[in-house]
Amino acid sequence: PFERQREHPFIVTVPGEVARGKKNGLDYLFHLYEQCREFLLQVQNIAKERGEKCPTKVTNQVFRFAKKAGATYINKPKMRHYVHCYALHCLDEETSNALRRAFKERGENVGAWRQACYKPLVAIAARQGWDIDAIFNSHPRLSIWYVPTKLRQLCHAERSSNNASNSISAGKG
Repeated sequence: PFERQREHPFIVTVPGEVARGKKNGLDYLFHLYEQCREFLLQVQNIAKERGEKCPTKVTNQVFRFAKKAGATYINKPKMRHYVHCYALHCLDEETSNALRRAFKERGENVGAWRQACYKPLVAIAARQGWDIDAIFNSHPRLSIWYVPTKLRQLCHAERSSNNASNSISAGKG
């Protein structure tokens, strides 16, 4: 049977660092999102030419198109798994880079880094009235990606706990 070529795992790298050996760095990960954007544009152009419905976001259709175009290293589970990390990179590159440096210095793995990317995003949402959809949609590179469910849930939970603690402290006055 045909064995699917396993992708090389990601490791935490600092900006500009090229991962050595059979490892992929985070600059490469973020580059994959830019490639998906290019594939979406191609899919949109084809749809317009044919007078078909035009996707506005990266959908299954876009992932299938990428595969057909030979970009077999782009797959939906991987791209969905790290989309919030890319979001942080787009929205606050300084914080994203600082996080990468800190996690690399501590020798943390990519899973720990990925988890850590949620917190600064929730903080960004808090500063912008918790409208995570508006935050994604108003950004030119992020607007084509769906807001991850986990990020939405974290924002909702944080907002609820903030509201609860605010009403408690207000009641004590």
